[in-house]
Amino acid sequence: MLTDKAINTVGVFLDSLPQPAREVAYGEWGLTVDCAGWPLEMGIAVRDGLLRFQALVCGPGQLESEDLLWWNRRIHLVRFSATRSGEVWLCCDILPEAVNPRQLDRVMGLFVLTASQAREKIHAE
Repeated sequence: MLTDKAINTVGVFLDSLPQPAREVAYGEWGLTVDCAGWPLEMGIAVRDGLLRFQALVCGPGQLESEDLLWWNRRIHLVRFSATRSGEVWLCCDILPEAVNPRQLDRVMGLFVLTASQAREKIHAE
């Protein structure tokens, strides 16, 4: 289970970023960053003892499921998922013992990079 100390670590880390994070509730934040020329609305929240990052990458029909599977097999920590309607989401779950500023920076960087690469693929086609 994430402790108050881990939740505080996330809050302090998000406060240190140049983009203002929004604290939605205790243990839940929203963060908007530029991602391939359009906003990436990230949700960051404590869920079932894990710290979860998630964001909508694109709408239905913009990326092929084969491409998402290819990415999921090659990247670490983050993964793509799709809703029944076809929206593509990027997710990441972090174990409580990994919640520290270095790991948060690593995950955030990989998260935004992966979303950017997916969005750039849309524009390239």
